[in-house]
Amino acid sequence: MPGSRRPSWLSPKVLRTEVLAGLVVGLALIPEVISFSVIAGVDPAIGLFASFTMAVTIAVVGGRPAMISAATGAVALVIGPLNREHGFGYLVAAVILAGVFQIVLGALGVAKLMRFVPRSVMVGFVNSLAILIFMAQVPEMHDVPWAVYPLLAAGLALLVFFPKVGTVVPAPLVSIVVLTVITVAAGIAVPTVGDKGELPSSLPVPGLPDVPYTLETLKIVAPYAFAMALVGLMESLMTAKLVDDITDTRSDKTRESVGQGIANIVTGFFGGMGGCAMIGQTMINVRVSGARTRLSTFLAGAFLMVLCVVFGPVVSDIPMAALVAVMVMVCFATFDWHSVAPSTLRRMPAGEITVMVITVACVVTTSDLAVGVVVGSVTAMVVFAKRVAHQAEVTSVTDPDGSRVVYSVTGELFFAASNDLVGRFDYATDPDKVVIDLSAAHIWDASSVAALDAVEAKYAQRGKTVEIISLNEPSARIHQTLSGQLR
Repeated sequence: MPGSRRPSWLSPKVLRTEVLAGLVVGLALIPEVISFSVIAGVDPAIGLFASFTMAVTIAVVGGRPAMISAATGAVALVIGPLNREHGFGYLVAAVILAGVFQIVLGALGVAKLMRFVPRSVMVGFVNSLAILIFMAQVPEMHDVPWAVYPLLAAGLALLVFFPKVGTVVPAPLVSIVVLTVITVAAGIAVPTVGDKGELPSSLPVPGLPDVPYTLETLKIVAPYAFAMALVGLMESLMTAKLVDDITDTRSDKTRESVGQGIANIVTGFFGGMGGCAMIGQTMINVRVSGARTRLSTFLAGAFLMVLCVVFGPVVSDIPMAALVAVMVMVCFATFDWHSVAPSTLRRMPAGEITVMVITVACVVTTSDLAVGVVVGSVTAMVVFAKRVAHQAEVTSVTDPDGSRVVYSVTGELFFAASNDLVGRFDYATDPDKVVIDLSAAHIWDASSVAALDAVEAKYAQRGKTVEIISLNEPSARIHQTLSGQLR
């Protein structure tokens, strides 16, 4: 029809890219999700079902195209204790409730908080993520048959050099297929995907969680659900922001927050362990495979189930070395090498470097991206507050006849700067009339108003008068509202 706009993924080139990207991600999801299932203390099929329902649902309702959501280690760490202490039914109930919390938080605008995450925290998040992905591969390279190492080297060589030959088929898919054919044809005994756990043989069936529907159950489940909702949203929104930067496009973070909630509710009713955005798989999809649309996300989930249910025996023969090679390459592609270059570090303010290092240290130490982002953001705020506080200056000029002194205050007045403000006046020797000129200052909070009140009170004790002049409109409003009311 005239004026109708065909979806971009219908073009043959884009369609091929999206389909192959979805297949690569589906393959790469299997061993990781199985290991996350072990962390949560559930059967591998539970994690694989969750990844299928999360990916398929978020492809439709999510706000960030091409981002992969599935069962994750962060969510597994949060809800694992609930499963061990109270049973699987409570875990499923927590997943559903976490989805409800995420929808509510999304509707309340929690996504807008992302603008308070500074660049230094974002860089630390990306770099620590690359380190965590690499650390997760180390066990697969330790205490293994010697044949793993040449296979790993061959896989890395294919990932590096195959794109120079052609980009029609993603290099990760070529690497996985070639190494699988070699190990099977030559009968090489190395760890395979099948060694991680048994793959499911049928599709998930919807149902309600097997728990008593009482207030006591809610008290047990709610804290875990709320923690899962926060961790899941934080990882998802940070990942969405990262993909925005890589693709130079903007996405709807509020829709993404609500979409994550819907996906977790759907996953819970299908008996899954829940999840959130997966940074590693998203990097495979977006940066390595070049996917850009929702189709790759949908197909990643669909291929995951098809691979498990229909091609389970074939997938089980994939050597772990092939998938480790893909993830190692993802690490190198994800890490922001420019941020640690000597030339960059020489130019970067010390506070920015400190924030980045603290973010990385917290994430790597706790294996929790959310902890690193929170601690890094708080550190950045402290560094910023300290820097801005030192910019508040007080200068004074006394009239020639000695009848009046004018204090000029310059800078941003908030709690960090206001604490020093009271000590910047000469109460004993100043003349009887004192003028405080705030034309070059801005009052931000109650602490600043309280400090000005304290200055007036100290002068009043000595029988001297204070006049505050030239406040801008917002400063005048907050000063008029709070002055005299804070003691």
